[in-house]
Amino acid sequence: MVELEKMLLWLVLLCISQATKADMADSYVTKAGCSGKCGNVSVPYPFGIGEASCAINNHFFMNCSDINLFFGTNMPINTISVEEGTVSVNIQAAFNCFNATGLIQWFNQSITLGAGPYRFSDTENKLTVFGCDTFALMGDADGNFSSGCLTLCSDAPTMEQEKTCSGVGCCQTPIPHNLKTLDIIVGSLSDHKDVMDFNPCGYAFVADQRTFNASDYGLSNYSDAIVRPDAVIEWVVSEETCEEAEANSSTYACGRNTNCTYSENGRGYRCLCKEGFRGNPYFPDGCRDIDECKEPEIYTCKGSCKNTIGNYTCHCPVGMRGDGKVGCQGFRITTIFTVIGATIVLVIISVLVFVIFKRRRKEKNFLDNGGKLLKHQRVRIFSEAELLKATNNYDKSRFLGEGGFGSVYRGILADNIEVAVKKPKGVDKAQVNEESQQEISIVSQVNHKNVVKLLGLCLETKVPLLVYEFISNGTLHQHIHDKKSRILKTWKPRLRIAEETALALNYLHSLAYPPIIHSDVKSMNILLDDNYTAKVSDFGASVLISADETVIATKIQGTFGYLDPEYLMTGNLTAKSDVYSFGIVILELLTGEKPSSNSRSSEKGNIIQHFISSLENNTLHQILDFEVSDEDEMDEIEVVAELVKRCIHSSGVKRPTMKEVAEELSRLRKLGEDMSAQQNGEETEHLLGEPSYSPPSTVTANVSQPDTYTIKTFNIEGYADSI
Repeated sequence: MVELEKMLLWLVLLCISQATKADMADSYVTKAGCSGKCGNVSVPYPFGIGEASCAINNHFFMNCSDINLFFGTNMPINTISVEEGTVSVNIQAAFNCFNATGLIQWFNQSITLGAGPYRFSDTENKLTVFGCDTFALMGDADGNFSSGCLTLCSDAPTMEQEKTCSGVGCCQTPIPHNLKTLDIIVGSLSDHKDVMDFNPCGYAFVADQRTFNASDYGLSNYSDAIVRPDAVIEWVVSEETCEEAEANSSTYACGRNTNCTYSENGRGYRCLCKEGFRGNPYFPDGCRDIDECKEPEIYTCKGSCKNTIGNYTCHCPVGMRGDGKVGCQGFRITTIFTVIGATIVLVIISVLVFVIFKRRRKEKNFLDNGGKLLKHQRVRIFSEAELLKATNNYDKSRFLGEGGFGSVYRGILADNIEVAVKKPKGVDKAQVNEESQQEISIVSQVNHKNVVKLLGLCLETKVPLLVYEFISNGTLHQHIHDKKSRILKTWKPRLRIAEETALALNYLHSLAYPPIIHSDVKSMNILLDDNYTAKVSDFGASVLISADETVIATKIQGTFGYLDPEYLMTGNLTAKSDVYSFGIVILELLTGEKPSSNSRSSEKGNIIQHFISSLENNTLHQILDFEVSDEDEMDEIEVVAELVKRCIHSSGVKRPTMKEVAEELSRLRKLGEDMSAQQNGEETEHLLGEPSYSPPSTVTANVSQPDTYTIKTFNIEGYADSI
């Protein structure tokens, strides 16, 4: 008895389970609680029957009699397609019939699809006319178009073997686009007097070309004048564009994993499941993922099938190759067991050889790049792996800039110190020799607060990588020419940056051992740190000054607009070449114009000519790129302008040394600070009612002959050109 009860319970649960599955399946066709069938016709959502709430709106609520589903009041529905957006219906044909006495019966068709989102399909339907002296005219209710066709035949034709309307006793013509109403009128040329021996009636109707068969309408055997051929009506879910519908989420009809598509027959949109999904797109979750692996008759897979969301993958068995969806070639795993052992051994040996080779290559690069010498210097030695991790494998998001010698990337070391890593471009190994090793060791000893500091090197690569301190506030060039920058709104910060740059260049010329000529002084190579302190960078074109030579001819390097014209003409580089370039930088600070461009006054030519002209005509104030606070500051600016004029003299011997330039700028800054402090004191005394007095001061510019240096090439190309 107990076993019988268990069996009955199991049967009940099985029935419930199957019913639940059926309900779940139906829930993706019709709304819950609504019928999905009328007679033999399926009624998928957004259509509905029974209650108005079963349809998406009143336009999609269909009339269901006991066994027939009707579109409107008198058009029986054959099928409804959600995928194609169509409704197939039977529409009575227009006709006229005659006997020996004349016209005895006729019917002219008038069809209105109403105000809903329905239109006759212009791609599937054609106006079709049957008869041997029959013509039909069609038009819409608004009189926007009219068309028709005429049938003629000399003898009574037989249509039993005809499947298409070939032109004998039958004619067809397309219907227009975006048609919501259709009137059809049938007429006869001779009242069938000449062809009464085959069929007394002529017919005109809209026919679905997908199901049309001319033999179904044979002319010689029709006894019933009523003909109801199939016709296609297209629908859209709403007469809006996709963009308009998607903007209103509360009324947007498409669910998840769907595409919104436009109707090509008038205004409106429909919903379709995306590729890889199937179901009813008008339910929120109606489009379900297709498990292609369970439908091999549709989705082929010759190998191992794995379903994915919206797709599937197919892999050939191990040991075989090819596209599993088309076929696999080769041998299965059972045929390759004999070579697995040898393959594993070969892989292990290959990995060991690669690791050993890579380690020895790094050791060789380290020694070739002067590792023994440099590891005893104050500079830090980085591993290649350390810099790869710091720059996230030189990711594009870490890219800072690029120059003629290499690219610079921002890096973050393990101790959270930010650095700038210079990765040289492809350089011939022959260029990396003992001389370049010695030059790098000298640059590593440069230590000045206004020179970008070299923190370390990586010697494991073919060409050493240079690691500099990270300077956060960009280049002076950016701040001069970006009008939104506020740091250079007044004269004082411009003078300070000029002085700091001059002190750095003076250090390179006079205090570094051996002295260094920078050779590429420009506003793009002057960086500003967190406090907007100037930092001179980029020693890729620098040379060393030696005591056994007076002049050296070098390959001309530098940037157009900043290059010393004497160096350009002779190819001889001197310390005065840096003085010229620095003068151009100060000129850039004064005018806010790029040295390679024309001045704002096209009549004055380039900026240098314009500048010299303004000094001669006492119009310097007109070319300044900032506001001058008072006459004292203008006097200070004029002194600097005269200094610039001397720096950019065409003859190097008439230019001041970098030391003289730095001293003059420092003196002007200190004098300005003293005057500012004195003015503040006078204002305080004035507020207290006490008299104050300050004697006038004069400002002069010192001129002296430049020191003479001999130089040799200092080439660290590719190491620090874009810091």
